[in-house]
Amino acid sequence: MNYISKAAAVALLALPVFAAGCGQVHIGTLDRTRVQEEAPAIKAVVAEANEKLMEAQQEAQSKFEANPAMTPEEAQQLQMETQRKMAGLNQMYSIQLEQKMNVAVQDIVKEKKLDVVMDSSKTYPSVLMGGMDITDQVIQKLQ
Repeated sequence: MNYISKAAAVALLALPVFAAGCGQVHIGTLDRTRVQEEAPAIKAVVAEANEKLMEAQQEAQSKFEANPAMTPEEAQQLQMETQRKMAGLNQMYSIQLEQKMNVAVQDIVKEKKLDVVMDSSKTYPSVLMGGMDITDQVIQKLQ
């Protein structure tokens, strides 16, 4: 379902470009999964995020162990606080990842004079064939 809505959104966004008859459209493709696995700047953010999440888990575990007579309500409260903290960390680091990747993609788009960049990752590709693959250039920018 999500794939269909993405494909429909891409088609709607691309339609005016083709309808305007403005000539050739330059399409770039990006394998986001590969960028996340290979780009050092992205891997560093992921490693930092994992470290902070582990610290939050260990902190909660220490609190549980320090107070074995904790009531079920207190335990539930601590668990909820830990979940909120971890969700906040996840969101913060996800935003950092997106921002870093977007800056690199925007630089490549300007260099290559691309009109559109579409996701070509194996999970839910929005490009089945064609387009200029900019994955390697984005990974290079994120060194």
